[in-house]
Amino acid sequence: MCGIIGAVAQRNIAEILLEGLRRLEYRGYDSAGLAIVDYPGCVTRLRRVGKVEMLVKAAKQQPLISGTGIAHVRWATHGEPSEANAHPHVSEQIIVVHNGIVENHELLREVLIARGYFFSSETDTEVIAHLVHWEQKKGGNLRDVVLRVIPQLRGVYGIVLMDSRNPLLLMAACFGSPLVIGRGVGENFIASDQLALLPVTRRFIYLEEGDIAEISYSDVSIFDREGKLVNRAEIESSVQYDASDKGIYHHYMEKEIYEQPMAIKNTLTGRLNHCEVDLSELGPNADAILSQIEHTQIIACGTSYHSGMVARYWFESLASIPCDLEIASEFRYRKSAVRKNSLIITLSQSGETADTLAALRLSKKMGYLGSLAICNVAGSSLVRESDMVLMTKAGTEIGVASTKAFTTQLTVLLMLVSKLARLHDRLVEEQDILHALQVLPNRIKQILGQDKCIELLAQDFLDKRHVLFLGRGDQYPIAMEGALKLKEISYIHAEAYAAGEMKHGPLALVDDNMPVVVVAPKNELLEKLKLNIEEVRARGGLLYVFADQNAGFNNSKDMKIISLPPVETVIAPICYIVPLQLLAYYVAFIKGTDIDQPRNLAKSVTVE
Repeated sequence: MCGIIGAVAQRNIAEILLEGLRRLEYRGYDSAGLAIVDYPGCVTRLRRVGKVEMLVKAAKQQPLISGTGIAHVRWATHGEPSEANAHPHVSEQIIVVHNGIVENHELLREVLIARGYFFSSETDTEVIAHLVHWEQKKGGNLRDVVLRVIPQLRGVYGIVLMDSRNPLLLMAACFGSPLVIGRGVGENFIASDQLALLPVTRRFIYLEEGDIAEISYSDVSIFDREGKLVNRAEIESSVQYDASDKGIYHHYMEKEIYEQPMAIKNTLTGRLNHCEVDLSELGPNADAILSQIEHTQIIACGTSYHSGMVARYWFESLASIPCDLEIASEFRYRKSAVRKNSLIITLSQSGETADTLAALRLSKKMGYLGSLAICNVAGSSLVRESDMVLMTKAGTEIGVASTKAFTTQLTVLLMLVSKLARLHDRLVEEQDILHALQVLPNRIKQILGQDKCIELLAQDFLDKRHVLFLGRGDQYPIAMEGALKLKEISYIHAEAYAAGEMKHGPLALVDDNMPVVVVAPKNELLEKLKLNIEEVRARGGLLYVFADQNAGFNNSKDMKIISLPPVETVIAPICYIVPLQLLAYYVAFIKGTDIDQPRNLAKSVTVE
């Protein structure tokens, strides 16, 4: 959720810190701050509520010259957004930034107050600064101090700290909140996300659970939680990030919506041949494991959960493999039974979603046949900790409201279903699926051609406070995702229902001021869906139907039809989310909301 960047270099690092914060803005935040230490040991700290640009303006008023510093964007958990609660936090010579939550901070605060410490903020992070200061009085180097402090903390943390009396060193520690070291020549860096460091390095070391790192401009040393020196692999990143250029688009979300044909094409590249799906990237032993699977358990949150809902239909209808789906935050706290020969599949755009990671770690103790991650970020914790991995190859997604990550997840899931079905000799529609996947990028491109029509339609939603979304079968999760997109960025309350459920309660909400959005591809459930639509019409509902142009709908005073080009049935869920993404975008654009960084939300939910 929050973002960290730190640097130790033989050059001025102020602009590196500020640019790193700009690149972390997509994570969601409410305040920003930095602290630098010059070589005599003088500390300069700046903090501002609001956008990083507010901090940049403050920095221009106060020259910042130093080779060592840390910076942070904060998403409030303990304490309201304020300058006092913004990071970094200080205790005498100790300066700290922190991602995560210290669950026992109240108890620690009481102990520290009894020891004579004064708290200037409401945050849990200030506890860490004072603890380090207290333990430092007992002697030892800064690493020894951190090794004594860490066992006192309960919860999730990614911590970077410095001591103004030793301005050539940063200390870092992580447990449940990722940190990555960036290697340079005569300089080294630390961040919560490699994107923050791409302007200065492509060489990265990902810290593992419980690691503690000493970082100077000339060297990096990493220790495990017992203080033993360990080696962690260095990787060369090929990630592309162009946050400075939206091109012809107003927002990153808009850009990412229109990038979907290319993102899906990249996801498919090298994975399709004329006869079957090729997922040899899973490794030489993957077929032996996958051929044993009798059940799949999907774990995800938010948008990824909706892609898992679609996949459940595919697993059972196309591959005859039973599939269960659960929200990660529920799975990790529920006593569940493991089915025989079950594969756990985790879905995450970032690969750092706290609940999904916790669910994966829990599953390793439960007797699952194996784990498979579907993720967009190479090197993420989810990728590193899973037995098998399929990357979505969507490219960097900046907008908080996920678009291309969702459609590429669905693309990968459909390929996985095809692969499993072949291994189990259950696939009867393999060539149809392969053809549908091959034409998918072009189908998305055709639907994007309806953007002007959808932009005009968005005007109808500006004064609405509530919207219902309806779908049937594998379009029900698409209705849920469409509702989520609208509420995320336009702040209009939106709910989705399986269309057949309307008579079981939701019809009570329908009136002539309640837009009802329906997704209606031409499939075996179309006639049933038409009956549900008539139920809404009979009660004065105002309908907006996204329908196949051959589905037999006509415009009327109470029903607007958005005609979409025909698509293959199996890929209809991937295609039909695109017009709902556009609808949400245009409604938010006309309302003037902060589309890329909607209020109260973060791109990567790295705390509970």
